[in-house]
Amino acid sequence: MGADTAEVTFRSFQPSDAEAFRVLNEAWITREFALEDEDRRVLGDPQGVFVDTGGDVLMAVAGDRPVGCVALLWHDAQTLEVCKMTVAETHRGTGLGRALLEAAIARCRALGAAHIYLESGRKLTPAISLYRSLGFRELADGEGHPSPYARCDIRMMLDLAD
Repeated sequence: MGADTAEVTFRSFQPSDAEAFRVLNEAWITREFALEDEDRRVLGDPQGVFVDTGGDVLMAVAGDRPVGCVALLWHDAQTLEVCKMTVAETHRGTGLGRALLEAAIARCRALGAAHIYLESGRKLTPAISLYRSLGFRELADGEGHPSPYARCDIRMMLDLAD
């Protein structure tokens, strides 16, 4: 895959992944937007924000090197948010983003979610296309949750069938 030919596997977050999670996410956020206070808060404590609250963080790993991640955050008893999803530059265009999102959807099902929510920026057209291709639908302005991020101008939902 890409510049790194090691096979990519998925696993749950380990405390030693905190730095890689932060670095991977800061790379895409600062390339496309700017870091915001909420970014700093969640990137500084992925264990506490996502894992300890009943969600999860999935890591995509090539050999022993994290090359992608996605976090799952509960909004209410039925809705998990897919957030902080990224793939390292070396692995873009390989299908890893799709595989990572498919793994996240499977994990949401396993955690008992009925809905998956996400927020994004319309300028991230490859990401929006990916979400739509996996069944996410755009929400109207009054739907969804208020975003803590200035960059988010689209909200989407995937309803999981039982």
